[in-house]
Amino acid sequence: MPNGLEITQKAIDDFQKIQNHMKNAREENAMKTYEGLKNDYLSLKALLNTAGVNLADIDKIKE
Repeated sequence: MPNGLEITQKAIDDFQKIQNHMKNAREENAMKTYEGLKNDYLSLKALLNTAGVNLADIDKIKE
């Protein structure tokens, strides 16, 4: 069973992957894809904020 640190690390990894996909979608003008990813981004951002993770250095999208 994963511990809290492992769960947080997985969420951070997912957050960074989603941001990279959002950046690519924006560059390709894939707005439907971008909006779908944005939902995941906002959910992970809320989860990480609740867990006390400082997103200042890793949040590249800042929405």
